[in-house]
Amino acid sequence: MNIVLASMSPRRQEILTHLGVNFTSIPSNIDECKYIYDTPYDEAMNRALVKAQDVARNLLDPTIVIGADTLVYSDRVIGKPQDGKDAFNILKELQGTTHKVITGLAVIRTTDWKKRVVYEETSVDMAPMSDDEIKKYIATGEPMDKAGAYGIQGRASVYIKGIRGCFYNVVGLPIHRLWNILKEFNIEI
Repeated sequence: MNIVLASMSPRRQEILTHLGVNFTSIPSNIDECKYIYDTPYDEAMNRALVKAQDVARNLLDPTIVIGADTLVYSDRVIGKPQDGKDAFNILKELQGTTHKVITGLAVIRTTDWKKRVVYEETSVDMAPMSDDEIKKYIATGEPMDKAGAYGIQGRASVYIKGIRGCFYNVVGLPIHRLWNILKEFNIEI
């Protein structure tokens, strides 16, 4: 059975590649901003589901479609920064605090439209950052395509004091949770 990742995220692609999964990436065409839900958990799960459904409905061959959506939560949902100023404000808000990273995960089998939708949550303790440190980090360009304006696997790793939960969830794809769901669909990785 084919496996499709409903995302062009280089980080999600890298995770699946390292696991030895043979997959194709097809981005969804949904406008994430138009979907607002009661809780950050509902928001992450429903965005993941909408992405997976958008891609799945256009596939003809039997396929497992994986959709994911990662957001940062600290008294409010924090997505990807719009620009450098937004990245600065986000990092200023998160530095020196503990916040949650929530990834919604949706898996759909196109042969019978069986689906499984869950979320994974990880708490992240971020060290204090000076304004100068924040500006230097933003100048690397790394924060611009990441929820919460940082990449735990990149240069921001020096500012992460600790995490409770799945590291790969913070990167954007909770591997252990995905592995268990794929086993439910009789897919071994």
